Amino acid sequence: MTVAIALHVVVIIGASQHLFGVRQTAKVQELEAEVFFIKAEPPPSAAPQIEQTMSTMDADTTHAKTEKTPATLSAPSAPTAEEWAFAAQYTNKNSKGYRHSWGQQVRSMMGTAVEGPDQGEVRFRIEIAPNGTLAQLDTLWSTSALAEKLARQAIQNMPPLPPTPTGKPLIFEKTISFSPFASDGAPSYKDDCLPDTPSFKNPFAWDGKSEQTKTHSEPPQPKLDAKAMEECLRQLPKDSIEAEMARDQRVMDQWGSSKTGR
Repeated sequence: MTVAIALHVVVIIGASQHLFGVRQTAKVQELEAEVFFIKAEPPPSAAPQIEQTMSTMDADTTHAKTEKTPATLSAPSAPTAEEWAFAAQYTNKNSKGYRHSWGQQVRSMMGTAVEGPDQGEVRFRIEIAPNGTLAQLDTLWSTSALAEKLARQAIQNMPPLPPTPTGKPLIFEKTISFSPFASDGAPSYKDDCLPDTPSFKNPFAWDGKSEQTKTHSEPPQPKLDAKAMEECLRQLPKDSIEAEMARDQRVMDQWGSSKTGR
């Protein structure tokens, strides 16, 4: 017995899917196909953003938050009578204590340093007469006209200074920092009895004009003899915590780097 089966095929074609339906009917040897097209609806578009205007009060608040308050640094205290008494008798390292107290006295009279275009440094070459009076003052360089002006005013109005420790003219160079980010801390005296380390000079340096010659480094300074060493050690003060902290800060300023996190 042969049975003929007719297939009624329904094909539904959409934008994203195809559906096939098969239905058996009793009709013999008939094949019907129906095709339907379903149009997919587009996704709803995002609602347009509404521009919000900032009120005047909000703008003022935001501007106030973005403004940076300039950093400031008050002038240090002038050297005390005890510090000047020590400086007047300390002869090591070209009267190191006297040179430091002189710079601190000048900076104490210059006032508060404020962050901005007027901050900077000035370096002088100074000659102090044996009686403590100023014999000569020359500006070597300056990064701030105001810093040089205030420093010169302070030097002119300095109180009488004690005589130099050696009884001879004292000649030295000194940098005065007028900045909220730099201060001249107390020096360290513990290594003053050791000879200075020779400064490095490039033996192959050439100015491009003169005859090329190889220069030799300066020989190291000889150590002090027993008598001079005894006198040097006698003058050494006891280093303070402030002096050690200032020394560490100077090393960090010289060798530190923001890129290395130091």
